[in-house]
Amino acid sequence: MKEGVVIKASGSLCMVKADDGLIVPCRLKGRLRLDETKSTSPVAVGDKVAFEFDSASQEGVIAEILPRRNYIVRKATNLSKQSHILAANIDQAILLVTVNYPVTTTVFIDRFLTSAEAYNIPVILLFNKIDRYDARHIRRMEELMDVYEKIGYPTLALSAKKQDDFEEIKKLFMNKTTLIAGHSGVGKSTLINRLEPGLRLRTREISTAHNTGTHTTTFAEMYPFPFGGYVIDTPGIRGFGLHDTGKEELYHFFREIFAASPGCQFHNCTHIHEPDCAVKAAVAEGGIARSRYDSYLNIYNNNDDKYR
Repeated sequence: MKEGVVIKASGSLCMVKADDGLIVPCRLKGRLRLDETKSTSPVAVGDKVAFEFDSASQEGVIAEILPRRNYIVRKATNLSKQSHILAANIDQAILLVTVNYPVTTTVFIDRFLTSAEAYNIPVILLFNKIDRYDARHIRRMEELMDVYEKIGYPTLALSAKKQDDFEEIKKLFMNKTTLIAGHSGVGKSTLINRLEPGLRLRTREISTAHNTGTHTTTFAEMYPFPFGGYVIDTPGIRGFGLHDTGKEELYHFFREIFAASPGCQFHNCTHIHEPDCAVKAAVAEGGIARSRYDSYLNIYNNNDDKYR
């Protein structure tokens, strides 16, 4: 039995980088597919696995998924209530945000942050395409950066396509396993190509008709950086979700709402309709950003059609 890490997962076929450096195509043992009933993805990029290796065919069969340190979930693309585990064993996530070309909504940002909070994944917000912003866009970006910096999320602004100095950006990735996420068209592949030109990931311009991105990445895939560390490139994603988490726990994953909640009159306050709610008071007084509270309501009410 060998061990390794999954560097690409596409359906039942995975590419596994073994501990000895050999990259092995592996299939899932039938039992694994049956055991994982709540996810469309029994094995995810970043998973550490044990597999049986056939030296004749140079292929393997994954027999066991080793315990995950963490993982991040996106909403499954089908109409079932299953989730899709996008990646596992992540040191940090970088969410690429664009104020325009295309627009990243605050509800999308907050859904991602909530999912990352639930699974203990630190997040950095990277605002991209600043070379295309006019004064109005810049003001909006600064407003958003202020909202998220106040609650403890680091933010940076860059132009992945035109920026000359990438040394500070490289330091974010160095010797870590980093997941990059964001809508299609925000520049994920462009950023990775600037950090490691040898990867030559496919990029595509956004649609001028709808100002939205077109998908260039189909499956999540992990790539090594020559300066140390790995990056996980993800498909352009419309929605993130929480897995096995009830509504009553949701406020735990909004840092500022959780911090204000001890002041509520009721210990089981939903922060929606109860009297003497410290969270609603903080929103009214400006201590909690209205956009963040609106995102909380959106997720609580499961308004899936309103966050894209």
